[in-house]
Amino acid sequence: MFLELNHVGKTFTDEEKQSSFEVFSDIDINVSENEFVSILGPSGCGKSTLLSMIAGLESATSGSILLQEKEIKQAGRERGMVFQQPSLFPWLNVRDNITFPLKGIMSKKEANERADHYLKMVHLSRFKNSFIYELSGGMQQRVAIARALAMDPKVLLMDEPFGALDEQTRHILQDELIKIWQETQKTILFVTHSIQEAIKLSDRVIVMGTRPGRVISDFKVDIPRPRKREDQVVIEHEKKVMDLLEGEIKKVLEEELSNEIQYSR
Repeated sequence: MFLELNHVGKTFTDEEKQSSFEVFSDIDINVSENEFVSILGPSGCGKSTLLSMIAGLESATSGSILLQEKEIKQAGRERGMVFQQPSLFPWLNVRDNITFPLKGIMSKKEANERADHYLKMVHLSRFKNSFIYELSGGMQQRVAIARALAMDPKVLLMDEPFGALDEQTRHILQDELIKIWQETQKTILFVTHSIQEAIKLSDRVIVMGTRPGRVISDFKVDIPRPRKREDQVVIEHEKKVMDLLEGEIKKVLEEELSNEIQYSR
């Protein structure tokens, strides 16, 4: 298997308060090469933490994460990460933001050629000399995607990359991402809160529950692309996921309400 998560668990410990919080435990997920997989779930289920662990930014408390049979223990260039906020350098222009992680790996000429290739892919070629503050939010996120792709990762990890964008821009970038995925054939793990987004983009959707975090469903989305939300089969898939999540979301709301009452006393 290309990417494997075997009995993975994560617990955060507060030594000062002598307390611990279990985010999730015993997570088993297998991802095939070139597959587009979305991880969907309510706030607090640990989906972003799980992605950070695959990126090597967080360590697992238990279990193991393997990429091509090699255990992931730290960050590496074979895993590219795109966050909800683009995390770009404001003092560099667009092209220099993309070539920054390529320093020391290839010549400046090669890095610029690679940057130009991916800028063309995300339709930002004419903005390569622009600074970040001159770009819209959607354009900034496209720069972040181009930067991650320029590193030629085996896996592209995306943590709610379109969550902060307006709906129209989000739909445009979703369509662009599918085209990029089809062209590059990268393996993509995509974290989202949006049921519609997960169904529109993915080969598979992994649904996580919360309190504690766990996988409650893992299913294939066998719908031809491009997918339209008004299609009956898409509506049926969205309803299936909503039915799965309804109890989990209710659980989160009840717990938050209980905490508010407790602290107000």
